[in-house]
Amino acid sequence: MSGSTMVGDASSWSSALLRISPYTFSAIGIAISIGVSVLGAAWGIYITGSSLIGAAIKAPRITSKNLISVIFCEAVAIYGVIVAIILQTKLESVPASKIYAPESLRAGYAIFASGIIVGFANLVCGLCVGIIGSSCALSDAQNSSLFVKILVIEIFGSALGLFGVIVGIIMSAQASWPSK
Repeated sequence: MSGSTMVGDASSWSSALLRISPYTFSAIGIAISIGVSVLGAAWGIYITGSSLIGAAIKAPRITSKNLISVIFCEAVAIYGVIVAIILQTKLESVPASKIYAPESLRAGYAIFASGIIVGFANLVCGLCVGIIGSSCALSDAQNSSLFVKILVIEIFGSALGLFGVIVGIIMSAQASWPSK
């Protein structure tokens, strides 16, 4: 047998993926939206928090001021929760005879893709905000006039998560289930 398989072959990947329920893809997309977003927020908080605590030894005045970086990281997790709620409202009941209809498959894949986009955009956003927050804490400990300048850069990094949310909402608009 050659290295390629036909689309109609019962053992091909495409036929296996088509047999998975669109609700399963939707549930996985929703879970990725929350889970990976929270992972990005936690990673960012870890990076920022460890630098903040270390820099606070030299300059204790920076602890309360630099907590804004931790709040920006936490917002990343909230973006994922908000999109997961939006995606959850897109789920509708479909009769068993229409569960594998092309419209059902498209809706399931749209919710899945939306969850992946939001989750991974927020993962990268959490890392970005965490690294910039770490730099902000270390710079503020050395020179307090740098805080506002680096905070502006951190706000731009936080906007990456909002872009992912917007793209995820646009993608989820494609999720229309067949009528009963």
